[in-house]
Amino acid sequence: MKSDINSWSKKELETYIFLMCANADDVEMAEELNLIKSRVNIKSFEKIYREFKNDSEDERFEKIEAGIDQHHYSHMELMELQKVMQQIFMRDSKLTMMEANLKKILNNMLY
Repeated sequence: MKSDINSWSKKELETYIFLMCANADDVEMAEELNLIKSRVNIKSFEKIYREFKNDSEDERFEKIEAGIDQHHYSHMELMELQKVMQQIFMRDSKLTMMEANLKKILNNMLY
């Protein structure tokens, strides 16, 4: 069951992006998920998390790209988004190669 990403709010899109960051090294730490949960209501988190888990990597990138195209982010919003992405990547105090690669890909999509 695929959602209509056109109905995603910015917060839901950001939640999906943050989940992608948490999953970059194939290990979602509780600290990473708690940080994401703190930024959105629990119902939205659970809805987006279920969808995220059912999507392939290609579908994830397609949804993020479509969501970014749909929403118009200000420079300040993009800076905040990158700040939270970095917090998620650095939750375990190290940036793995897979996280660094995802960071580059997402930054290219955002800008």
